[in-house]
Amino acid sequence: MSTEGEPSALIRVIQLFILSTTWGMQIWVTFIAGFVLFRSVSRHTFGLVQSKLFPFYFYTLLGCTFLNLAIFASYHPWELLNTMETVQIIFFFTGLLLAAANAFWFSQVTTKTMFKMQEIEREHGLGNEMGFSGQREAYQLLKEKDAKYRSLRLKFFKFHGLSSLCNVACVICTGVNLACIALHLDSL
Repeated sequence: MSTEGEPSALIRVIQLFILSTTWGMQIWVTFIAGFVLFRSVSRHTFGLVQSKLFPFYFYTLLGCTFLNLAIFASYHPWELLNTMETVQIIFFFTGLLLAAANAFWFSQVTTKTMFKMQEIEREHGLGNEMGFSGQREAYQLLKEKDAKYRSLRLKFFKFHGLSSLCNVACVICTGVNLACIALHLDSL
């Protein structure tokens, strides 16, 4: 049900606050935290931190995107949308779908697969090095010798890639919506 009239100042501030919080969280998690951790802790510690951080991140992203879509849609009836508003609602909805895919599927499969890989790596004395430094050859040899590890690794990179792609697309969706709102601060 659409709300009649223009949103109040409070509603505008709430939406801008939620949208900017979402954007800041996405930029931090996507472009800063992961790279800092990857260079500062062991591979297995990095995986453990990500396994705890990502569910919270994806569910928070999902909730914020849902709230932004709900606020926006309630003040913009579908039949009255102009081109810019149509773009915004499409990007809000796309971001919502991508965040849901990450929260409910991609990140869960990636994490479970990573933990199975780490068990095998621990059996071979791997996982305590930082980043990709040092033992590339040992991982390559393990991949060549162990079919189960090779299969897990393929699955991991497939789902990790899909999760990363969804996440970057969500960053773009949020960025476009933030730019649209910034260009029209007089109305949502």
